[in-house]
Amino acid sequence: MTIGAVCKTLSPEFPDISISKIRYLEDQKLLTPRRTAGGYRLYTTTDLTRLRTILRLQRDEFLPLRVIRQELATGRAEEDVVVPGAQAGAAARQVRRPTITAPSGASFSLEEVLDETQADAKLVAELRDHRVIVGEEREGAIWFDETEREIVRAVVELARYGVEGRNLRVFRTSADREAALLQQLLAPALRSRNAERRREAVDALENLASVTTHLKHLLLVRDLRRLLA
Repeated sequence: MTIGAVCKTLSPEFPDISISKIRYLEDQKLLTPRRTAGGYRLYTTTDLTRLRTILRLQRDEFLPLRVIRQELATGRAEEDVVVPGAQAGAAARQVRRPTITAPSGASFSLEEVLDETQADAKLVAELRDHRVIVGEEREGAIWFDETEREIVRAVVELARYGVEGRNLRVFRTSADREAALLQQLLAPALRSRNAERRREAVDALENLASVTTHLKHLLLVRDLRRLLA
């Protein structure tokens, strides 16, 4: 199937599916369609099944792509995904959500981050200046945690399209506001002395983080579509 045929096949169940979204999932290494000699993508039935699974996990369980990749790597199949209207027995399956854990400390040196992300040292310095990443200074060296390393990796990709460090303040401001909102909602429960209440608060935090991420994606898609109208 061509990418256009894939969109047409999936659009009844996923109205917001688009060619650009399928290409994005391919860029994220979630799909690997075959290519013709001319460079056109061709999707097999297996590719279509995998794509349907990814989209259902995004829509029904609000899982981010990182977690979906893990789910697929462990053998998560389409028939395991609960769809609207599924039987009650299937609904009893426990939903696995992305895990939010306390930071374990910065463990990547500046040199390691530059080597793994192919970033320019000036770009990393600019990101620190704008507080997009912070880093930790120890014994005269700068260290970063895994999340900040992945932020740098994402910024390197954006830089290819002309996005500069100063342009990223809008993302940082948005993230700060969302974090403040979630803190306002859940901080009392997260600080509770009751272990069960704290566990429930962490579960709620993970779910809220996934839902807000999905909502931002939908709002962005909506606004970008207006550019094409």
